[in-house]
Amino acid sequence: MIALLWPATWSRPARSNATLAVTAVLLVVVLWALGAVLSMLPEPIGNNADQFAQGARMTLWLTLFSGAIGIVLGLATALARTSANLLLQAIARFYIWLIRGTPLLVQILFVYFALPVLVPAFVLPEFAAAVIALSVNCGAYNAEVIRGALLAVPQGQRDAAVALGMGPWSVMRCVVLPQAARVALPPLAGNVVALLKDSSLAFAIGVVELTNVGNRVQAVTFQPVATLATTACIYLLLTTLLTQFSGALEHRLERDR
Repeated sequence: MIALLWPATWSRPARSNATLAVTAVLLVVVLWALGAVLSMLPEPIGNNADQFAQGARMTLWLTLFSGAIGIVLGLATALARTSANLLLQAIARFYIWLIRGTPLLVQILFVYFALPVLVPAFVLPEFAAAVIALSVNCGAYNAEVIRGALLAVPQGQRDAAVALGMGPWSVMRCVVLPQAARVALPPLAGNVVALLKDSSLAFAIGVVELTNVGNRVQAVTFQPVATLATTACIYLLLTTLLTQFSGALEHRLERDR
């Protein structure tokens, strides 16, 4: 969408770089100006504009922290899943089976309420508990995406790298991962966008994110249409910007190939 604004004479890398920069700036501007824009709307939105703005920032922080940790965790799990070590394979399989087979809401509640009972020293604030649960859940789905991308790299390229004298980790770092990243990027970006929406479940443990704010405002004002419509529009705006950013990054990586 944003990429269509650039002149046709620009090269593809230039359009991708411009889209990345503009999307990042727009995201910052939206988070900074959201409260001021919403304050111009009639009640019950205008007098609760700051709460919606703070909830949007909390939602984005949850997404960024959980998404980054989830990618690292997914990569580690995918490497274990494709390794020759049977123990690592078994652990990775069990982790993926357990997390993908249970609801995210149950996982969030378990980390916040049940885990401190099992491990008394493991008492976490709401935000940290939500980040851990979201990261673990996202990591399980990312692991299967990255595993598929690793297997998509032709075996002949691995064999050629070994024939040139490269060690296993050098082959993985210099040959396999750069190619797998291009394959995995679109579904990983989709997982991050889905994570932004899934972060709404953090309201169950008291995290004051966007859904929690909308629920509180409509409970006090008894005007669910306006508050929930505003909440949905903010989510739509954030997901659109993240989608544009990931799309421009994908085009840039394709060009770099």
